Amino acid sequence: MSHPRALPVGRALLYLVLSATAWGTAGAAAALLYGRSGLGPMALTFWRSAGGVLLLLIARPLGAAHRARTRSTSARTGGTAARPLPRTARLRRILVNGLGLTLFQAAYFLAVQQTGLAVATVVTLGAAPVLIALGARLTMGEQLGAAGTLAVTGALAGLAVLVLGDGGSGQVRPAGIAWALLSAGGYACITLYTRRLGRDGGGDSPYATTLWSFTVCAVCLLPFAAAEGLWPDPAALGRTLGLLAYLAAVPTALAYGMYFAGAAVVRATTASVVALIEPVSATVIAVLLLGEQLTTATAAGTCVLLLSVTGLALAEARLAVRTRPA
Repeated sequence: MSHPRALPVGRALLYLVLSATAWGTAGAAAALLYGRSGLGPMALTFWRSAGGVLLLLIARPLGAAHRARTRSTSARTGGTAARPLPRTARLRRILVNGLGLTLFQAAYFLAVQQTGLAVATVVTLGAAPVLIALGARLTMGEQLGAAGTLAVTGALAGLAVLVLGDGGSGQVRPAGIAWALLSAGGYACITLYTRRLGRDGGGDSPYATTLWSFTVCAVCLLPFAAAEGLWPDPAALGRTLGLLAYLAAVPTALAYGMYFAGAAVVRATTASVVALIEPVSATVIAVLLLGEQLTTATAAGTCVLLLSVTGLALAEARLAVRTRPA
């Protein structure tokens, strides 16, 4: 039995695109912070998570008002919003999303440390759609279809050209590849579990999911951040706090809230491929703001990736129209 959705598919896709675009700005902010802040990757991720939790708590009244409007709209239109999860299922979702998010972020930073940014990025973001497609097929029976297979293949090809188009300067090391695959696995777990709950008509609000996920992430990362060095360098403290505030607000609290809302509606594989917009937005920022050169390979990879994401989004919209109840 299908469950009417409070969030339209078109808006869900828009949320995913916006969240992926915002995530791409996090790398630029982190690059600026690594230079002067004195923070390492674990400490930076901890402060990003903790700051996101703080901002979400401040925005709690807005989240309550949004939930009230959603219930009112559903009642007027005769639809049903996602039913609340039982306490045990809610705790399970908090742990799955929180631990998955911790693994996704921490393993990615370790992969970057071990094998370099280019190789770590292409393995993590390239393996995630494959793992999600396989997981969605095995656990939820989602059919990728010919159009979806072509789009995923094109997205992975575009991502490979985009990241590896620098002449192959990155050093491939087995330990780094292993960390990148673990990072992709953490991301796949979050996406699949969120989609499964949304498909079955159950789940908490995106606000609650984001809040608790980052709470678990911050708690898990605290001892590692403390061992690495928790406090920023007093020099340029204002600049550091400003960048940390941006990281906590836009690519964390806002972006993940939109992601969890969108991922509960669209197919898991679609969500994973749309999220590949992240390296595209990061490339644009690097060229326009950080002065990096845009090579022919980078431009070609960006175009292929965007076309693939657009094709998959259109296929998702057509599928939603065909399966919509009469």
